[in-house]
Amino acid sequence: MHDVQAAAPRGAFFTEENSAEVVNARMGASVPPRLAEIMTCLVKHLHAFVRETKLSENEWEAGIAFLTQTGQLCTQERQEFILLSDTLGVSMLVDAINNRRPEGATENTVLGPFFVEDAPIRKAGDRISLDGKGEDCLYEGRVLDLDGNPVERARIDVWSDNAEGFYDVQQPDLQPKWNNRGTFFTDAEGRYSFVGIKPISYPIPDDGTVGKMLKALGRHPYRPAHMHYMIRADGFQKLVTHTFVGGDANLKSDTVFGVKRSLVAAFVPVDSGETKWRSDYDFILAPNRAASNGMKPSNGRSRNSR
Repeated sequence: MHDVQAAAPRGAFFTEENSAEVVNARMGASVPPRLAEIMTCLVKHLHAFVRETKLSENEWEAGIAFLTQTGQLCTQERQEFILLSDTLGVSMLVDAINNRRPEGATENTVLGPFFVEDAPIRKAGDRISLDGKGEDCLYEGRVLDLDGNPVERARIDVWSDNAEGFYDVQQPDLQPKWNNRGTFFTDAEGRYSFVGIKPISYPIPDDGTVGKMLKALGRHPYRPAHMHYMIRADGFQKLVTHTFVGGDANLKSDTVFGVKRSLVAAFVPVDSGETKWRSDYDFILAPNRAASNGMKPSNGRSRNSR
């Protein structure tokens, strides 16, 4: 059913006061319920926005031009509309709504645009950084269930930028293929380990409409340094998340709003060892049966919270 508040008669004329109701009343009776719900709400809020801001014709034209230019920038390699969604916080909100977890489970965050499926499978302790740049870091920890039991044979995909702030797919002619990427499997104790680099902060692409918007709003384009993880195991919800470098200057101003307190990890200097840094982090998976839109969201407290 169409949920149109104070629904206008189907033949009613459009006025400033009843604009949303008249538009929604034109919707056909056979429209799929979910589409009707979404479009009814969109029209209601869009008209309320125009009315509340008293949008001028010049401002409306500027908005149309902005959206047109955003679309023109989209290619197979670049999705400016997703970047717009990211920087307006919409991507993170959609992620939060669709990835509610029970208390204690590791929190989700956005996938990002640089994930590549089928990265090489590597052995525990292997190095994923292939270009010889950056400060080596040993990443290790365990994958556990909510009761603290190890999850064996969990698949862990990891990826990060290089020491200059670029992912391999951004520089296919400059970086080795699969640089700073790898796939690992946990052992019987749920342990994982690999050697990468301590990642650095980097700016999102800001040479387009999104960059102009950020500049106009007095915002910077930077993401705090982070390592990406995707963890999959039979019987558990897929986890897409990052660990963020503690102390990074951009933690509280991530341009895509991806930071959660529980995902800020310690990066500890190593006095004597094969790497300069070490970062320990345990991931807590939620069981598939817990997947529910009505689930109480995680409060961010986990074994890694500080």
